[in-house]
Amino acid sequence: MADLLYKEVSSPILKIFYEVYNQLGYGFLEKVYQNAMYLELKAQGYKVEAQKQIKVYYKSQIVGEYFADLVIEDNIIVELKACECLINSHITQLLNYLRCTTIEVGLVLNFGENPEFKRLIYTNNRKTISRNQ
Repeated sequence: MADLLYKEVSSPILKIFYEVYNQLGYGFLEKVYQNAMYLELKAQGYKVEAQKQIKVYYKSQIVGEYFADLVIEDNIIVELKACECLINSHITQLLNYLRCTTIEVGLVLNFGENPEFKRLIYTNNRKTISRNQ
């Protein structure tokens, strides 16, 4: 059932993604899409945090930090791209965000010439590194 985890939130996020894409099209910087997604998600009543800091630990010591584009309802990390197509490093980036948090669902949304997305599940029982939310 892990593939259905937080479907009640991720499905509306994908609808908003396509709505923003259809309104703005492609060719803008990621920040423009982030702002539009943020506004639309807030307008629809979702708890949204933009540029949420994610600390990376190694042996209980902070060794770095990431900033997730959007965190929705404390349950889904959204990483936005505006590129020709998604590549493995985009997926790996999101996977690392999930590994460093207690969040289990992630979406990579690409506002390229052809819109595309990937949905990742990384359940907490699989996580072995130190993390925070």
